[in-house]
Amino acid sequence: MEIEQIKAYLNSEDSQDRLKGLTELRNVETELAVPLLLTKIKDKEFLVRSFVAMGLGRKRNSESFAALLELIKCDRDPNVRAEAANSLSFYGQVAATHLLSLFIGDDHWLVRRSILAAMVDLNCPQELFEICVCGIAGEDFTVREASLEGLAFLGNTVKKEDALKQLLPLVDSEFWRLRVKVAIALGKFDDDRARDALERLRKDEDIRVVGAAMESLV
Repeated sequence: MEIEQIKAYLNSEDSQDRLKGLTELRNVETELAVPLLLTKIKDKEFLVRSFVAMGLGRKRNSESFAALLELIKCDRDPNVRAEAANSLSFYGQVAATHLLSLFIGDDHWLVRRSILAAMVDLNCPQELFEICVCGIAGEDFTVREASLEGLAFLGNTVKKEDALKQLLPLVDSEFWRLRVKVAIALGKFDDDRARDALERLRKDEDIRVVGAAMESLV
């Protein structure tokens, strides 16, 4: 599609046209695409802004990085902030401290789940550990589960000991779903304490916890 047609779509009153224009920008070189993406960063439709966030992750330069930082801090919709966080992770390790700050400052479950999913691929054990600790202490149950899953990725890193210290007390959690996540995570740690904890979980009152512990012990 010609650039003038894309601009026409972006300037349309119809949000479906604007989405079509944003989608077409994936075929446009970064230096041309980013300024056009930024024209819609404050669009009234959250879905349009989500497409902008997605596009800024594909068209990476310093300007799009700065724009994503604005979105994760200022956008009113958690869907947009979550998409922006995911796109920010495409910039690699430079994004880790920003994602950590966002996780601490934004307690919406969708945003936090998006950050946790993105962080496991960044090879930033310190930031991932801090995010997981914060998530475990939070109120949302799904974020707590995802945070325990995140700790499993630290089993072969410099944060192994710290991660293990977070997991071991949760062997006695009152929630079977958390004990399942702990059992799965402990299987990633080559440590006698982890194996001893798994032996305890193998005798858990809940068969689902027992199954997870036995699988981790194999």
